[in-house]
Amino acid sequence: MTSDSIQQDVFTVLHGQASPIVSRWAFRASDPFAISFSVRRSPDRWIEWLVARDLVIEGLTTATGIGDIRLAPRRVDGYDVIEIEIRSDGGSAVLEVDRDLLAQFVDATLEIVDLGEENDHLDLDTAIARLIGSAA
Repeated sequence: MTSDSIQQDVFTVLHGQASPIVSRWAFRASDPFAISFSVRRSPDRWIEWLVARDLVIEGLTTATGIGDIRLAPRRVDGYDVIEIEIRSDGGSAVLEVDRDLLAQFVDATLEIVDLGEENDHLDLDTAIARLIGSAA
């Protein structure tokens, strides 16, 4: 793969809703430890969370996570899904995403930046310069 990023939109089931919603999964080599997970609230509004890529990888096979985001593999009505529980001060939600689609996305991130090679893709000098520049 020659790209340094990937983005994939996936239909996601929100518990208690009859119709699926769209979630967006994104990964950039410049931020190799994180996956962006967004949920579409309206045609022009997304709510975004940054999730550790390791958490998503682990969540494909076992229940994981503490705090605001937890993932767990489940079998629902004959389908293998990853259950994603999101919590915040404003409430909580439980979503289900197809396990195979999420695994394909994770595999694509590993083609861009393999496990153990994350530090090779970090540009700490640029990140520090941005932080210092935004603080001024």
